[in-house]
Amino acid sequence: MGRSSKDDIRHIDASILELLNRRASLASIGTNASPADLSLEDADIKRISEANMGPLTETQVITLFREIMSQGRELNAPSTVSYLGPEASFTHQAAFRRFGSGAVLHPCQSISSVFKDVEAGRSSFGVVPVENSTEGAVTYTLDLLVNSDVQICAEMNLRINHCLMSSCSEEDITVVYSHPQVFGQCREWISERLPEAELIEVKSTAEAARRAVEEGHSAIASRMASALYGLPILHDGIEDNPNNSTRFLVLNLASSPPTGDDKTSICFALKDRTGALYDALQPFKEMDINLTMIQSRPSKVRNWDYVFFTDMQGHSDDRPIASALSQLGDVCVFLRVLGSYPRNESSQ
Repeated sequence: MGRSSKDDIRHIDASILELLNRRASLASIGTNASPADLSLEDADIKRISEANMGPLTETQVITLFREIMSQGRELNAPSTVSYLGPEASFTHQAAFRRFGSGAVLHPCQSISSVFKDVEAGRSSFGVVPVENSTEGAVTYTLDLLVNSDVQICAEMNLRINHCLMSSCSEEDITVVYSHPQVFGQCREWISERLPEAELIEVKSTAEAARRAVEEGHSAIASRMASALYGLPILHDGIEDNPNNSTRFLVLNLASSPPTGDDKTSICFALKDRTGALYDALQPFKEMDINLTMIQSRPSKVRNWDYVFFTDMQGHSDDRPIASALSQLGDVCVFLRVLGSYPRNESSQ
């Protein structure tokens, strides 16, 4: 009698187990992961996903190999990763997808607490949101970056999927809890389907789900929050923009080494004079450096003074960028390189 497909699967499983243990033995180095390790992982993930021939999807392949790498990396010395909590928040999802279950994920009550954990060495890494494709920048994160010693060592984009969840039917919903940005991202759907409902803002989507369970109301939150709090999902994917995604930053006390496909973030302040911003950006044009983002924030030092945040393609160690930054420093009253890190434009 020939071999069955179940026999083939068992044989493959045994081979996978052997290879996973061999890989873990080679990957475990006995020290906490560094930004350089994360850069290597990002490059490996990109190479693996590009080689994927299916039937597994790109997202499935990335998820599988992220977890394999996490378990090997953290076998002997698990890294502590602080994130904007609570558990089941979207930042928790981002931290989990980036570092896997092998890391010790530590929820913080505020973005500033994440910064403080990394600055004090209580956590190897921190994960914070910085920008949403619908609602724009997370300004508090930008403000903290100005005066902090932390560096951006990685970024990731997470596709944000919102769910209406409740223990009652849609017709009986009178109160909905969620984060204010989530209400903004679902504004049209809520206006059409729940025009009479009272919208109550809370500090996170996980908090929204928790309060909905405790008070017998409804929430807009993630699938993870639904599973954690046992709140049934009535509608999935209610965000107005189907491509809604949030960019998250991974923080460390060091930047990442060059990979050949990097991004650098800076912030700077200028004297208030005619043509100051033009003069500041001119070196980047002359060096043919692509600026992918520029925005301003009040300096909070003096009225009508601003700090400019800029992202560019390339690493701060690259000669053209190093030269442009040197010239920029000559015309600035303040300049800080926030970090160089592997570029990641895809949403997971």
